Amino acid sequence: MSREVLAREAINHAFKALKKRHLIEEGAHAPAYIALSRPIISQGSEWKEKAENLEMELQQCYKAQSRLSEQLVVEVAESRALKASLQEKEMAIAELEKELNQTRDECSQLKTDLEEKIRALELLMVEHQELKAQLEQMAIKAKNAEAENKMLVDRWMLQKMQDAERLNEANALYEDMIERLKASGLEKLAREQVDGIVRRSEDGAEFFAESTVPSVCSHRINAHEGGCASILFEYNSGKLISGGQDRSVKMWDTGTGSLTHNFSGCLGSVLDLAITHDNRFVIAASSSNNLFVWDVSSGRIRHTLTGHTDKVCAVDVSKVSSRHVVSAAYDRTIKVWDLQKGYCTNTIIFHSNCNALCFSTDGLTICSGHVDGNLRLWDIRTGKLLSEVAAHSLPITSISLSRNGNVVLTSGRDNVHNLFDVRSLEACGTFKATGNRVASNWSRSCISPDDNYIAAGSADGSICIWSISKADIVSTLKEHTAPVLSCTWSGLGKPLASADKNGIVCTWT
Repeated sequence: MSREVLAREAINHAFKALKKRHLIEEGAHAPAYIALSRPIISQGSEWKEKAENLEMELQQCYKAQSRLSEQLVVEVAESRALKASLQEKEMAIAELEKELNQTRDECSQLKTDLEEKIRALELLMVEHQELKAQLEQMAIKAKNAEAENKMLVDRWMLQKMQDAERLNEANALYEDMIERLKASGLEKLAREQVDGIVRRSEDGAEFFAESTVPSVCSHRINAHEGGCASILFEYNSGKLISGGQDRSVKMWDTGTGSLTHNFSGCLGSVLDLAITHDNRFVIAASSSNNLFVWDVSSGRIRHTLTGHTDKVCAVDVSKVSSRHVVSAAYDRTIKVWDLQKGYCTNTIIFHSNCNALCFSTDGLTICSGHVDGNLRLWDIRTGKLLSEVAAHSLPITSISLSRNGNVVLTSGRDNVHNLFDVRSLEACGTFKATGNRVASNWSRSCISPDDNYIAAGSADGSICIWSISKADIVSTLKEHTAPVLSCTWSGLGKPLASADKNGIVCTWT
């Protein structure tokens, strides 16, 4: 039963009680009213007082009735408010029950999805076990293949060692032949070299002619803008290749001084050059941290060798196989590359940067000249340091190997040029001259093809020629007006070429 109904019943009951009391009082006072109607003066004041009292009680009853009515109105209003609140709460409960049902449905769906995922995971674990078993089998096969490969490499290395021994015998035979030819004066026979046991005068073999001391500048070529840091001759040819700071590599005919090829695509200054022994590919070491390989016949880039993280300052090609290339950069690494495949096969890391390097005649050893002034020999197969010697008091700038491969020429920022026996690293000659100052960290000197002379440029623009046997200067060439950065001798004995910091290339005969 609601509060409103209870309140109404209570008010009705109160009215009935008041009415009943009123009737009782009227009955009780009836005699008094009758008596009052009588003319009794003595009782008039008493009855009058009672009437006033009764009138006051009646007023109080009316006031009580008014208060109860107000209370009833308030309680009715509160009852309505409570009823509205109850309806809102019932609606909220209905919405919550609806959300609960939805949540239960979602929970059921998630439970179903979870069961499916568990089944899929179990399937994946089964597949993983199968793949793991296959991987173990492949690892066993790879291990067997590695062992077989190691055996083949060992056999190959043994064969290379035997080839190297035959090459040493050939070099000894060649040196003996040259001595006999010099003694007899038969210059034509000196144009044939030993290749294997006897080197044939056929396409690809190196020719030899006794070098002459140059004295005249036959051509002055404005080759590059901003300087020319590297030049070299083709094998068995008078064609000269130059690389400069203008990011270009060019080929020149030294007989006429004319340009024959222009190789483009290099992204930085050219710091060093190399060419394969079949004259098919030219390789440039660049300040862009890369090496660029051009096909000479087409003039197009064959490979871009990437892997160095700083400027590449030196490059050389194996004297045994045109496939193997070695490079050095200012990231303290020396890298060996497979030119056929175009990727790095070995990396040597050392604390001192390498400024210059070259292959030995057997193709298994690298000679490197470093910023700390030391000359080092490395095994390219293992990357191990074989030996080293303190060649200069300041950084080495150039390394040049003699034709017989037994002597290496080093030049340094201490303005000294030294000859070392490759087999023992013992110094066998020291050359220097007043005024002859090495111009840069990559200034290249050279040995003549007959191993009789040394040519080195100077910061004053001159070129000094030393006789190795006399250990003295035999000629000083002056044509350049800027520091000379590179010198190279043609394998034919002449001409000598030089390049300076202004990009001028001179040929000397």
